[in-house]
Amino acid sequence: MIYGSESIEIKEFSNAEEIGGKLAFQQLEDKFMHSVLENDKKVIDSGKLISDAINQGMSSFSPDLMFEQLVKNYTIAKHVYGESIIRLVSGYEPDYVKKNIGIPEFQKELKDKIQQKIEELKEEGFLGKDNSLSEKGIELASLVLYFEELDKIIPKGIIGQKISKKAFIYGEKESSRLYKKGDRYKDIALKQSVKLAIRRGHKDFSDKDLQVFEKQSKGQTYVVYALDASGSMKGRKIESCKKAGIALAYRAISEKDKVGLIVFGAEIKEAIEPTLDFTVLLKAITKIRASKETDIVSTLNKAIEMFPSGNITKHLILMTDALPTKGDEPEKSTLEEASAARSKGITISLIGIGLDEKGKKLAEKITEIGEGRLYIARNLENLDQIVLEDYYGV
Repeated sequence: MIYGSESIEIKEFSNAEEIGGKLAFQQLEDKFMHSVLENDKKVIDSGKLISDAINQGMSSFSPDLMFEQLVKNYTIAKHVYGESIIRLVSGYEPDYVKKNIGIPEFQKELKDKIQQKIEELKEEGFLGKDNSLSEKGIELASLVLYFEELDKIIPKGIIGQKISKKAFIYGEKESSRLYKKGDRYKDIALKQSVKLAIRRGHKDFSDKDLQVFEKQSKGQTYVVYALDASGSMKGRKIESCKKAGIALAYRAISEKDKVGLIVFGAEIKEAIEPTLDFTVLLKAITKIRASKETDIVSTLNKAIEMFPSGNITKHLILMTDALPTKGDEPEKSTLEEASAARSKGITISLIGIGLDEKGKKLAEKITEIGEGRLYIARNLENLDQIVLEDYYGV
């Protein structure tokens, strides 16, 4: 090897090792994956329609009722369904529908288009015979949601690494130090060793010239993503929160960290223990519907149950737009439960979406007790970046 003006003989190389892995989608049908990857617009639109329906709190489609509501009062119908559903189910831009909804000929055409779209979804198996969302439809919606978020976070380079200070031979390469007996040969820092030998004027390596990488462990981390699915979160709010949860699950599991999920409203709607199974989390996140009030006390209590004991990093991320509304003394109970969680080694961060002043003050107290971070989100498009920033700061 030539290094600067000096040459040093290297007598032996050993094979490099690389550990890699891919997220599995065993439960998702290959043809859906292929269709989405091939950018089949019809399939993507169907998945988007189903996803939007769930976000609006719908569990089934009623084409006749939808048509009647659009004709009777377009403004109310738009609030109930949202512009995206109107566009996807009718094939028309919402403003065009609003402008022409009073014309009998257009009404007939609109009714036919809505009915045709619902029939297409049933024929593909995305809806059941009663027009309810099928498991197949939810799987398609999961994939579309996943690819939308992946397409967003990968180009933007939202990446990072969590590093603890504990030295660990299977960790990430950090600084180097002199070789000592017992170190692994595969951890030799070749470049640094060459530099040191040259500085010392040596023609060959000696054990005193060898440098090895000092590694740092990323540590085992368990993260629970707790999402407020109360009624006020319906529509774009819950869609953005879902995508943030998908980004978290994707990144954390890629880092071999486990992710759990709590969906809460007036009660705990869904609870998934911290896992490395991305598919389970993806489908559960996709299914989330908004309804009723907010109960953070039960969420904190459930999180305490879900985290295992032992010397691991335990972190809870609360995503909510309101604090809290259930119970006789909800604020007092919330802070007591936050204190109980911290005593179990759980740190708590909170991402508030449009919190009022009273909510902000309570959120500050929760994160102070939980020794986490408070984020006030003003732009729904940035929720995934906020969640990942918090994760990488654990």
